[in-house]
Amino acid sequence: VQLVESGGGSVQFGGSLRLSCAASGFTFSTYDMSWYRQAPGKERELVATITHVGGFTLYADSMKGRFTISRDNTKNTLYLQMNSLKPEDTAVYYCNARGGTVGYWGQGTQVTVSS
Repeated sequence: VQLVESGGGSVQFGGSLRLSCAASGFTFSTYDMSWYRQAPGKERELVATITHVGGFTLYADSMKGRFTISRDNTKNTLYLQMNSLKPEDTAVYYCNARGGTVGYWGQGTQVTVSS
């Protein structure tokens, strides 16, 4: 099983980034997928989730209206479009797959937003 995040980097306040998570080794279309993030000295927190049935989405309050989670089951890829980025969005962003009691994590990609 592999989850490989990409697309992180350094941007200025108000900028945009699109993260990708390429999945392999499991049936991607049957798993709920999420993005989490962890800032230095803080606990890992949920950013957004997209279900495998219906593609329903859920966002943390601070990300609503700025971030968009999506998935392409034909490419086994999860995305996170991040707009209007703020310095407080600086963190390592992780991809997560959850199916029943089974869960997988990617290695993370760093996002740094400067003011």
